[in-house]
Amino acid sequence: MFENDAIITAIITPFTDDDQIDYPALDALIERLLSEGSTGFVVGATTGESPNLSHEEKIALFTHFSAQLRGRGRLIANVGSNSTRQSVALAQEVSQLAGVDAVLAVVPYYNKPSQAGMVAHFTAIAEASAKPVMIYNIPGRSVVQLSNVTLAELAQHPNIQAVKQCTTIEDLAWLVQHTPTDFAVYTGDDDQFLDALRVGANGVISVAAHLYGPQMAAVAAQQRGQRAEAEAQMAWLVPRMHALFAFPSPAPVKMMLARRGEIKNNLRLPLLKLNDSETAQVLAVLEGDAK
Repeated sequence: MFENDAIITAIITPFTDDDQIDYPALDALIERLLSEGSTGFVVGATTGESPNLSHEEKIALFTHFSAQLRGRGRLIANVGSNSTRQSVALAQEVSQLAGVDAVLAVVPYYNKPSQAGMVAHFTAIAEASAKPVMIYNIPGRSVVQLSNVTLAELAQHPNIQAVKQCTTIEDLAWLVQHTPTDFAVYTGDDDQFLDALRVGANGVISVAAHLYGPQMAAVAAQQRGQRAEAEAQMAWLVPRMHALFAFPSPAPVKMMLARRGEIKNNLRLPLLKLNDSETAQVLAVLEGDAK
């Protein structure tokens, strides 16, 4: 189902000054991102500050997002946590919502489950969900890593159809080669975008697309034949992509979107806005001559 989705944006959740979800700002952001090459969205996940969204807010967010999107792009709703029981219950509920195309579930963090425990976790979610499951494998946040072999095993499940992989290009290449042809492999690291496409991955689940969608769309188009142009564009993008993760995400991208007047620069604790020094460091790259 992900054949033509090279750029999926892991979208922020904008908040008003009184700490409510800012739906007008979100709607405008969705429209702009669609116009700039995003063909899908991961909603209410890490970049969307999922740990700080209540259950009620998540359901309202997914429902509103679907109504605004109106089938013009993929909607992947985050349902994962380190509790299998809670993830299963949310997957059952969310996968019944109109307009949700797939659900995302992260490798359980903090618990440090075994590979067998992770297989049981994702199998339970897949069997509970009425929509396909995308696994989110990010050992930098979850501590444990779902191995390539275990992922290949899970990819045989008919309702597990994709992975967002935040490890190495070598892992991405291995997964492309050892999973079913209709299993979608995505990098979750923006700076791997071009290399991921070259090893046969479907694309990227991106934070940088909030700011650089047109440039990333150009990379996706150029890599099919204009190798030098794709490499030059990616060389320009990479330091900017790194700057967006120089401090806890999504603080840098929210600061930039607020600077553009698209959102209010609000996050929920324990995340904080960038201070003046941090802002200056990010702006030196994003608005200056990146080195």
